[in-house]
Amino acid sequence: MSTSPAPSRRLAPVAPPERGPLLVLCGPMGSGKTSVGSVLGRRWDVALRDTDEDVEDTAGTTIADIFLHRGEEEFRRLEHEAVERALVEHDGILALGGGAVLHEDTQAELAAYARGGGIVTFLDVSIEYAAPRVGLGEARPLLMGDPYQRWRDIMDARRPVYEAVSTMRTLTDGMTPQEVAREIERRLRVAARDKARAQQAARGHAHGHGHGH
Repeated sequence: MSTSPAPSRRLAPVAPPERGPLLVLCGPMGSGKTSVGSVLGRRWDVALRDTDEDVEDTAGTTIADIFLHRGEEEFRRLEHEAVERALVEHDGILALGGGAVLHEDTQAELAAYARGGGIVTFLDVSIEYAAPRVGLGEARPLLMGDPYQRWRDIMDARRPVYEAVSTMRTLTDGMTPQEVAREIERRLRVAARDKARAQQAARGHAHGHGHGH
């Protein structure tokens, strides 16, 4: 038996889409996008790309600094450009910043990606589990003031968008990144199996229909 490593993207329990990442992760601050993405990247032998990091690399400064000195509108512009590029260029796992899905063009691009066979996973989380992961420091400019109430308000506003752009939702409460990654893999395998059965049934129906005439 060969012991050579599997070619990149072959380890994932999902067929690669027409173009773009194997999997896109979206969700609020503290849902575990980067940590879950890192685990999946190791398991599937593909790279993780984080649009927050892309924005910081492009701007040459931190997100908190962009908010402070250039404003949220400029950050959202840079963020959309980062997502747009990554959806075309990246073929591994893509983690989106918490508010990236708010941009209407990003919503349209994610919809097109999903139509081409792409998978967008909404990592859902409640405040009780998000709070310890997020931390309540200055690096989270949107959580200034009462961070718990701000997080709830932001999540209430964004939840319908996360649900609209995603093709799969996974609740991460009380789960380690490894457990979340395994649950995503399990659901991808089930979805692939169901799709294969549906295609087989459709072929059988078409074959039988053809013989009936």
